[in-house]
Amino acid sequence: MSPNESGPARLDAHVVVRRPGHTVDVRLTAEPGDVIAVIGPNGAGKSTLVRALAGIVPLSEGHVRVDGQLWEGERGRRLEARHRRVGMVFQSDLLFPHLTALGNAAFGPRSRGVGRRTAEATAQSWLDRLGIGDLARRRPHQLSGGQAQRVSIARALAGEPGLLLLDEPLSALDVGVAMALRIELARHLADFPGVAVLVTHDALDAMTLANRVLVLEDGAVAQEGSPTEVATAPRTDHVARLVGLNVLRGLSEGTLVRLDDGSVLVTTTPAHGPVSACFSPAAVTLTPEQPAGSARNRWRAPIASVAPHGEAVRVHLEGPVGLIADVTPASATGLGLVPGREVWASVKATEVRVYTAI
Repeated sequence: MSPNESGPARLDAHVVVRRPGHTVDVRLTAEPGDVIAVIGPNGAGKSTLVRALAGIVPLSEGHVRVDGQLWEGERGRRLEARHRRVGMVFQSDLLFPHLTALGNAAFGPRSRGVGRRTAEATAQSWLDRLGIGDLARRRPHQLSGGQAQRVSIARALAGEPGLLLLDEPLSALDVGVAMALRIELARHLADFPGVAVLVTHDALDAMTLANRVLVLEDGAVAQEGSPTEVATAPRTDHVARLVGLNVLRGLSEGTLVRLDDGSVLVTTTPAHGPVSACFSPAAVTLTPEQPAGSARNRWRAPIASVAPHGEAVRVHLEGPVGLIADVTPASATGLGLVPGREVWASVKATEVRVYTAI
């Protein structure tokens, strides 16, 4: 078969895994072609979710069904991991050291009973597509980190899985290598006919590789939506920090939001009840003295940290509110922004977006 001849897969899963002191309880459905990014803080249950889908971790209850076939659930039925149509890519490549790149990539189809010649032809086609066809005869110790991870991706896709699981596949790579591989991966995920689940700590992965984002917190789904929906209206502090937004929560009465610390935020969006008020770090103005401009939202706070952030300088402010501000390097120098110094932060009401909290 060619890389794209496997039939479409539909995922219907309710993953419940109970361990002492922690329970993962996640419902997940997906259509053919969906790429779902799973994000959340450490310990949220992301890796447990993908390992349960793969059959590495048994369910405590619930079910996993792919393309109408029950993999685990009813009446104690459990299909072993090796019999599931799953391709997996981990943070570290985990290649078989005794096999060549070609042998590793051919492992999937070979394990399904495909003849050696056919399996190696399929594997070679994937190595070619991932730009490492000329490395087919090399063994893992002769490959760079980026090359080895490409072999891992080829191995996962050569098995023509209905479900592709990627657990932090780019996090161990250098920034430049990760960027190049992200572009390659995006192209192949766009053509993948099954369902892909991507665990990541990188907002760029979630925003560029996925068409849906699933946010986990404390083993449960805290938010789900398109990358744009999650980025512009994050429901958790972790996601807000991940996508680089300030999110303040409180009770709104008209255009006034009483924040959790008791202060009041002015907006231009009338609302009533619990809300999340969001604004970008670039919307925050820092001054050494109390600002005299039109901005009605003002806070005095000490600086927690100052660090380069792309072409800007990102400033983290402490205090009951806690803010992120992006300023130019010239402004950071001119204002003498250093940890411990107190500054005034201001935000115009027109810069604040308000969303009903859940």
